[in-house]
Amino acid sequence: MGARSRRSAGNLPAELTSFVGRRHELGEAKRLLATARLVTLTGAGGVGKTRLALRVAADVRRAFPDGVWLVELADVGDPHLVPNTVATAFGLRGTSDQAAGLAEYLEDKQLLLVLDNCEHVADECATLVAKLLAVSGGLRVLATSRHTLHVEGEHLLHVEPLPVPGDEDTGGGPVEAVTLFADRAAAVSPGFELTPDNRGTVRRICRRLEGIPLAIELAAVRVRVLAVDQVLERLDDRLGLLTSRPAAVQPRRRTLEAAIDWSFELCTPAEQRLWAQASVFPGGFDLDAAEHVCSPAADGGGSALDVVTGLVDKSVLSRQNGTFGRHAWYRMLETVREYGAARLATGGGEAGVRARLAGYYADLARRYRAEGFGPRQSEWLGRLRREHANLRAVLEHCLSGPGQASQALDIAASLWNFWYGGGLVPEGCGYLRRGLELCGERTLVRARGLYAMAFLAIQTGAPHAALLAELDELAGELGDERLRAGHAECAGMATFFTGDLAGGAGLLERALAGYRTAGDALLVFDTLILLAAARFFLGDPRGAAAAEEALALTDRHEARWSRGYALWAVAIHRWRAGEPRQAADLLHEAVALRLPDRTLLAFLIEALAWCHSAEGEHDRAARLLGGADAVWRLSGARVGEMSPYQGVDEQCAAPARTALGHDAFDTAFAEAAGFGLDEVVRYALRERPATRVAGKAAEPGGLTRRQREIAELVARGMSNKEIAAALVLSGRTVEGHVENILVKLGLTSRTQVASWLVGQPGQPA
Repeated sequence: MGARSRRSAGNLPAELTSFVGRRHELGEAKRLLATARLVTLTGAGGVGKTRLALRVAADVRRAFPDGVWLVELADVGDPHLVPNTVATAFGLRGTSDQAAGLAEYLEDKQLLLVLDNCEHVADECATLVAKLLAVSGGLRVLATSRHTLHVEGEHLLHVEPLPVPGDEDTGGGPVEAVTLFADRAAAVSPGFELTPDNRGTVRRICRRLEGIPLAIELAAVRVRVLAVDQVLERLDDRLGLLTSRPAAVQPRRRTLEAAIDWSFELCTPAEQRLWAQASVFPGGFDLDAAEHVCSPAADGGGSALDVVTGLVDKSVLSRQNGTFGRHAWYRMLETVREYGAARLATGGGEAGVRARLAGYYADLARRYRAEGFGPRQSEWLGRLRREHANLRAVLEHCLSGPGQASQALDIAASLWNFWYGGGLVPEGCGYLRRGLELCGERTLVRARGLYAMAFLAIQTGAPHAALLAELDELAGELGDERLRAGHAECAGMATFFTGDLAGGAGLLERALAGYRTAGDALLVFDTLILLAAARFFLGDPRGAAAAEEALALTDRHEARWSRGYALWAVAIHRWRAGEPRQAADLLHEAVALRLPDRTLLAFLIEALAWCHSAEGEHDRAARLLGGADAVWRLSGARVGEMSPYQGVDEQCAAPARTALGHDAFDTAFAEAAGFGLDEVVRYALRERPATRVAGKAAEPGGLTRRQREIAELVARGMSNKEIAAALVLSGRTVEGHVENILVKLGLTSRTQVASWLVGQPGQPA
């Protein structure tokens, strides 16, 4: 594994402003991380925990070969989504037990996980962190929270406000709070600098704000329009009101609240209104969203652009690096957003804002469904990922009672392809299930929800018979041909996956005719791909025509994401026709698209293995089969475990085993099965050699910790299927582990594993 590629792994954002001070805290945090598995930075809101954590993470990045990964949890409203949110940061895709999937993925990784803003989901964070640390010896966790997580082995570093000059301190030496004020003031007022005339006033401002970084930054931005003496005078007026605040509120918290209060009161009425209303966007927003959801122009307050610009100038909003298309993206610090949310709750009008928010995202979801098979396909997927936190907030709000549940179901159903392609199947299923439970009326919205739920359930091997039965009934009641085609598609897919290829193909042909009549290009395409696959396994040459039609459809609609599936479908038929090199060229083209769809990638890598097996490249075929296994596990989809696909895999593996020998085949497969997604892609495109992956320290007998665990279950007489269910692994993964265990131990049968275990240290004789 190349050190360069691994060290570049991670998702830390670039710093947008300078980092000031904190030398002691930086050194202490890095010292703790060198020895402790979990370090939590605690402290009040606005004190700078996040910024410190990001700087620490950046400084220690080279110590973690598998990268440093940031997971922002402030946007997570439902605690149950914590494991899914963490998994998504790694590019992992949904499984029924996301925590177990994470644990398996991180088992042999050496990385730093940064969990930011844990306080509102502290219990779930603690449970997850404890589980992950227990299985991954190379994992370190750096968390930020307003209070401790209470995990065994947790080391705490309390983050205090920045040092401020004392009352009698008139020296000229740098003080961190003063340096921060001067730095941020110079950013908004070029040419500002500390002078003998203003230094004393700046020091008094920093003392007045008790060194709280957020409060200092909010005050410093006022230098754009006020002299520092005026800033101090107005702060004195505002902070003098602290004595009227509840005594139970901590003094520094009251100071921060007062500083934010002052910043709020210096805003125009339109800016105040947008500040409060924009708090409903936990993930941030663009100008279009502000114009539709907020009402900044009420009472002649000016355009949304003018108001947003004013809030950016006042450091209430920050513009994020990177945009969606031509749309700039704006966010608030969590403490500032919390303040806005409190203002919205007490100021009236929240119900109207929430209703407009739900309407905006219902329209967005419908636009995605209408435009998602076209030239903006990949752009739409990127946009929905950026909107993910907002979609969660809207869906949770609408599902809080039956009143707006139909709107939530409509949104979730329109996004079925996003849940699938974006690797968010468990989350999407959760929203659809709750929506169906709350919306019992037999409407078109319910029918669309049933289709979406059935499609996702079939892809992941979840129960779906009841969903299909009701969808069939409801399609008949409503007389909707598109729904009838949807039922035929899902039923055909389910039938195909269970091994009834002819029956599945017949149902898919019926679905295709219905979708053609309805003129739904996306669903015509999806059904062509399924039909091409079913006919491939049937040996029906008409499958090649379906695949070619699907590819032509993506060209006509300029649908880049869907093109990857079409290339796969054409390629497997070329392979079946005895043209493995031409098939491999098509598959390489699809892999090179580097689309974020893990299920598609698994299909592509698997088919590449078939091609190289046909060309007699047995070592490469073994490694590609291992790489496909790794990607299937990360995708969360269960299609690769269905009998038609496994049959071809076994057909390709057999000559490779014969040519290489069982030991060499298993070694090659296992090494590639340990690859990350980027490594699999680079190996498939011949951008990296197949070097051996360094694993964890082995258990006695040369077994890894996971293999030792599986060996103990084998010794208890459990089947591979039972082990897979117990450990939440794929059947193919368990089968590979068992084969490797027997090879490493020099055994020939499962029954001998129990005898070997008895002789190991720590086992009862």
